[in-house]
Amino acid sequence: MAAAGQLRRRLLLLAVPWRWRCSPRRGAAGCPPAGQVRAAFLRFFEERHGHRRLPSAPVRPRGDPRLLFVNAGMNQFKPIFLGTAHPRSELAQHRRVVNSQKCVRAGGKHNDLEDVGRDTYHHTFFEMLGNWSFGDYFKEEACSMAWELLTEVYEIPKDRLYVTYFAGDSSLGLSADEECRDVWLCLGVPASHVLPFPLKDNFWEMGDTGPCGPCTEIHYDHVGGGRNAAALVNQGSPDVVEIWNLVFMQYSREVEGNLLPLPQHHVDTGMGLERLVTVLQNKHSNYDTDLFTPILDAIHKGCGGPRYQGLVGDADVGHVNMAYRVVADHVRALCVCITDGIYPGFSGAELVLRRILRRAVRFCSEVLHAPPGLLASLVPTVVEVLGDAYPELTKNADQIMDVINENEAAFQSSLERGRRIIERTVQQMEPSTYFPAEVAWSLYGNLGFPLDLIDLILEEKGISLDSAAFNELALEDAKQKAGGPPAGQLEDTNTRLDMHSLAQLRSSNVPATDDSPKYAYTLGQHGQYEFSPCQATVLMLYRDQSLQKEVGAGQRCGVILDRTNFYAEQGGQASDQGYMIHLGQQDILFPVESVRLCGGYVIHEVTAVETLRAGDQVQLFVDEAQRLACMTNHTATHLLNFALRHVLGDNTEQQGSHVTAEWLRFDFNTTGPVTVEQLQQVEQVVQDVIKRNEVVHTAEVPLMLARRVQGLRAVDEGYPDPVRIVSLGVPVESVLTCNSEAAMQTSVELCCGTHLLQTGAMEDLAIISERQLVKGISRVIAVTGSQAKQAREAGQCLAMEVDSVSLRMKERSASIPEMQNLSKEVGQLTKMVASTPVPQWQRKELQTILKVLQRTANTAIKKLEMQQAEEKAQSMLAKHCNQPVIIDTVPADSLSILMKVVNQLCDKSPGTSVLLLSPQASGEVLCACQVSKAAQLENVVVTLKQFSCCFS
Repeated sequence: MAAAGQLRRRLLLLAVPWRWRCSPRRGAAGCPPAGQVRAAFLRFFEERHGHRRLPSAPVRPRGDPRLLFVNAGMNQFKPIFLGTAHPRSELAQHRRVVNSQKCVRAGGKHNDLEDVGRDTYHHTFFEMLGNWSFGDYFKEEACSMAWELLTEVYEIPKDRLYVTYFAGDSSLGLSADEECRDVWLCLGVPASHVLPFPLKDNFWEMGDTGPCGPCTEIHYDHVGGGRNAAALVNQGSPDVVEIWNLVFMQYSREVEGNLLPLPQHHVDTGMGLERLVTVLQNKHSNYDTDLFTPILDAIHKGCGGPRYQGLVGDADVGHVNMAYRVVADHVRALCVCITDGIYPGFSGAELVLRRILRRAVRFCSEVLHAPPGLLASLVPTVVEVLGDAYPELTKNADQIMDVINENEAAFQSSLERGRRIIERTVQQMEPSTYFPAEVAWSLYGNLGFPLDLIDLILEEKGISLDSAAFNELALEDAKQKAGGPPAGQLEDTNTRLDMHSLAQLRSSNVPATDDSPKYAYTLGQHGQYEFSPCQATVLMLYRDQSLQKEVGAGQRCGVILDRTNFYAEQGGQASDQGYMIHLGQQDILFPVESVRLCGGYVIHEVTAVETLRAGDQVQLFVDEAQRLACMTNHTATHLLNFALRHVLGDNTEQQGSHVTAEWLRFDFNTTGPVTVEQLQQVEQVVQDVIKRNEVVHTAEVPLMLARRVQGLRAVDEGYPDPVRIVSLGVPVESVLTCNSEAAMQTSVELCCGTHLLQTGAMEDLAIISERQLVKGISRVIAVTGSQAKQAREAGQCLAMEVDSVSLRMKERSASIPEMQNLSKEVGQLTKMVASTPVPQWQRKELQTILKVLQRTANTAIKKLEMQQAEEKAQSMLAKHCNQPVIIDTVPADSLSILMKVVNQLCDKSPGTSVLLLSPQASGEVLCACQVSKAAQLENVVVTLKQFSCCFS
C-alpha cells in the first residue's frame, strides 16, 4: 500500500506541467514570477483535487450592505454558509471551489489604511488565494492539500513551517482541536512545530453572529538555518509570518452568544498572494517582489528622487520609502476599485476610496515632490502587473486614469480652499484660543481636508486644535452613521429564516416554495390584466427565530406555503402586497405586508387575525394595482437599460436598480452628465417600443445556454438554474440561436421579476431626475403611465409660465418695482422647476432659460437704479451747489438706490461729504453716507453734529 501511495504521488508530480526553478533556499535569480505562483495555486486545486475554478468577484459587495468592500475570499459564498442560497442557484451547487479573490481592507472592521506604508506587509488591496469545501471534505483533506502544495509543489522547506491549532476555551465549553493537531502530526510535522493558541488567534468568526469555527494557521520562518522559531509565532515578528489560514466552520454564534453546531461543516481557506510570493522569491518584504517592483520603478522614474531602499521607521529619513509604499499600494487599490464600479465620493466605500486617493496624492506631492499626474501615470504599470489575472483592468485603463486625474485636480482645489479658510479663521480668533473644532470638522468632512495637515498648519502658527471638541463631533457622527435603519424600515426577523431553521426545514423534507404561480396572469378580452388567486397549504410558521406549528390571533409571523402567487422582494423589485384567507372563509382577511425569499422558501409576513396552523388551506390574492404598477416599471427598467446603451454606447453598464409601484430607479456608469439631447433620445427610444406594443417574451433556459447569448446584460449575478430570460419583441428561441445578434437589437436580460405581456400597457415613460452620484456613476429616476403623463403636463405648464415671464421681460418695463417683481417671479419659478416632477430634459432647458432671465432682470434693475440715482444726484448738486457737506432727504425705493445716489454725488463732487435719508412707508428711515477723503477733521465733526441734529 505504501509503495502504491508513493507511486501515485510521483505520477501526480509528473503530471504538473511546471517545475519551480528555485526554492527559498536558493538565490533570487530564476524565482517564479507572481503570475506563475497564482496560476500554480489555482491549477493545483482544480486539476489535482477536483475544485471548480471561479473568477474573482468584484470588490463592490453584492447583496451585503454591511460591507464596504469585499475583504475576504469567502464574502461571495456567505449565502452558502448561511444556508440562504437558492437551491436551484449555481451557487448552491458548489462543493469544491478555488479562486484568487481581489480584496480591499480599508474602512470598517478590517481597516489597514493608516498602517500602509509604515511597514512592509500591510496593504489596502491584496489578492486572497483560497480553496473552499461546502459540506464535502474537512480537516484531514484540507490540511493534507495545503501541506502538499507548500512543500511538494512550491518546495518550501518543511523545517521553516509552523502550524497552529485552537487550544480550546473553557468559558465557551470548547475543548482543544486535537483532531486538527493529530492531522498535522500524521502529515509528518514535528510536534515542536505544532502549536496551540487561544480563541483570539485560532478561532475565526464571520461577525458578531453567524458561522464560525476553529482555524489552523501556517507560519513561515524567513530566517531558517535550522533554528526553532516556535517562540516567535503570533508574536508580531517580521521574520515569522502567517501565510495561510484554514478555517473549519462547524459552529454558529447565536445572538445570545452561545455556539450551536452547524448542520453542515465547511472549509474556508485564505492565503495572501503577496506574502506567498515574498516567500517564494526569497524576499523579506512584499514590496520587493515583482508585484510591486515595476510600480516602484515607475514612481522613481516619475518623481526623479532617490530610489526606493526598503527603509522603515527612523531609518527612513523624510519618510521617502514610506511614500513609495503608500503610492504603490494605493494606486493598485484605486485601479481595482474604479474598475469594479467604486468611484471616489462622499459616503461609504466611495468616501474611503476618496481618502485613499487623497492620501496617495499628498505623499506624491509633499514627500516625493512629484509633478501633478504621477498617480494616474502609474496605471499602465499596474495593468501590466495585474492585467493577465484580471482582464477588466486592461479594458478600463483609460477610464481609471481619467478618474484619478479629475479627483487629484479637485483635491488640489480643496486644499487651497481649506488653507484660505484656516487663514481667515485664525485671523478672526482671539489670542491664546483653540482652533474651533466645528471649522476643523467641516474641513475634514466636507472638503476632505486631511486632519494631520490641519494639525501641521496650526502647529506652524503656534495654535492647537480643540481636540476634545473635535473628538465629540467625530463620535456623534459615528453614532449617526452606525444607527439603525430609519423608522419604518426596521428589519423584520419574521421573514429572515436563520440557518438552523433552514436546516430543520430541509431535514424535515419540507419542499421549497413553488412560486411559479406569480407568473400566472393573462390579458382579458378588453386588454385588462387578470390575476388568478392561488390556493395553498400552510407548511410552517416562523416567529421569534423558531419554526412553529401554530400562532395565535394578533401575533406577527412569517407564513411558509407550499406554493404562492406573491412576488418576493429580489432583483431590485419590491415585494407584492395583498391578503390571504382561510379557504371558505371570505370575511376574515390576513393582510400580507411583505414577502421575502430565503433559501428557496417564500416567507409571507402577516399579522394573524385569528389562529393560523400548519396544514391550513388558504387562498392568496395579490394587490392587483400594486402588482401591475411594479410589472410596468420593471419592464420599463429593462427598456430604459437598452435605450441608455443604445444612446450612450455599449460601454454603459447597469450599476444597480430598484423598482416600486410608484417609480423606478436606475444607476449606470457614464463619463459625464447626460445631456438634454441624450435624455430626449433615450425617452424617444423607449416611446418607439411602447408604440409598437412589442410582445414581452419569457422562457426558462439552462444557465450555461443563457450565458452564450450575445449582448446579454447582467450575467455576473447569482441566478437560479434554469434561469428566466426576458426578451422584448424577439422570441427567446431567436436570441438563443447560435451566432444570433438579435439580442444586440433589443432588450434581453436574465430576470426573475414580473413583467408586462406587451409594452403598450406602459403608455409612456418620463425620466424625472438625472444626477451623478459620484464621478462616473449616474442615477436616473423615471415614472410611467399616468404619472409620466402628469409629469409632461406639469412641464408644459411650467414652460408656459417661463415663456410668459420671458415675454414680459422683453418689454423692459421702466419701473424698478415691476422689474423686481419679475425677478421674484423668476426665483419662484426656479424653485418650482427644481422641485416639480417634470421630464428631466425639460427641467434642464427651463433652468437654463431661468438663469438667463435672472441675470437679465438683475442687470435691468441695476441699470434702472443707476439711471434713477444719476437723476437724483443731478438734482441734489443743483440744490447744494459747491457745499462741502450735503445732508438731505430723498425718496428712494431701496437702500441700494440710496447708496448709488451718494456714490454719484461723491463722484461728481469729489470734495463733498454726503449723508442722505429716505423715509419709508413702513416707518423705517434708510440712511447712507460717505465722508470725502479730502475732508478736514473739523468738517467731519461738524458733519456728525449735523447728523445728530437730524435725529434729535
